Amino acid sequence: MSAKTLDAPLIAELVRLALAEDIGAGDITATLIPVEQEASGRVITREACVLAGRELATEVFRQVDPRIRLDWRAEDGHALAAGAELLRFAGPARGLLTAERTALNFLQTLSGTATATAAYVARLAGTGCRLLDTRKTVPGLRLAQKYAVACGGGHNHRLGLYDAFLIKENHIAAAGGIAAAVTQARAIAPGKPVEVEVENFAELDQALGAGADIVMLDNFSHADMAQAVSHTAGRAKLEASGNVELDTIRAVAETGVDFISVGALTKHVRAIDLSMRFD
Repeated sequence: MSAKTLDAPLIAELVRLALAEDIGAGDITATLIPVEQEASGRVITREACVLAGRELATEVFRQVDPRIRLDWRAEDGHALAAGAELLRFAGPARGLLTAERTALNFLQTLSGTATATAAYVARLAGTGCRLLDTRKTVPGLRLAQKYAVACGGGHNHRLGLYDAFLIKENHIAAAGGIAAAVTQARAIAPGKPVEVEVENFAELDQALGAGADIVMLDNFSHADMAQAVSHTAGRAKLEASGNVELDTIRAVAETGVDFISVGALTKHVRAIDLSMRFD
């Protein structure tokens, strides 16, 4: 599964919850502005970024005041230079002021994820290796962050606990071993991908023997990853995981693994610096 798009009901619910926590019983500061006053302006980025979250921001303005008009100047997934204009807006000043922070929160957070992802993807150019995200996401924003990863050129690992098996150390212990766990997985949900996390070559052989679709090499050295690729010889896809950083991801990819998962894409979120300015 993937989160290349966000459906309208999810967008509406995320925005509803975000506005409820911000507005509460009412935006008292906005009442300083005459109700009939109109305003226009723009949103810019103060730093280079990859845009993500446009539809969420649009829904924020719509829910606050549907009379607000937006003219977007960039699409999600577009790379923007510092100082670039994301959109122009016009409409009731009160509504614009009330919507400002929530709209920017979505944009700056998701653009941060997309921008970080694009930086990692750039390091993989020409290797054939795919960058994956993880479930280490902000609670409530799982699908939105995974959508942002896709905007940055990355790929989604499983969306949750429901769309693929990932059999890790504690699952293996509780299920009675790798072979038993894989066998049970095939019986419980035929057709669902089965991935097994391994920590050494003995476990790799067990996972391959059990017929795992993907084997996650947990904290293998680069030399051991390369050896695992040769040893596996295409019998399963291999995913590298654990302590992969921007400076090391290229070397990991060059070992020949099929996937690299990086929790930092969604866990270590640094929001993009955006500014909303009235004319």
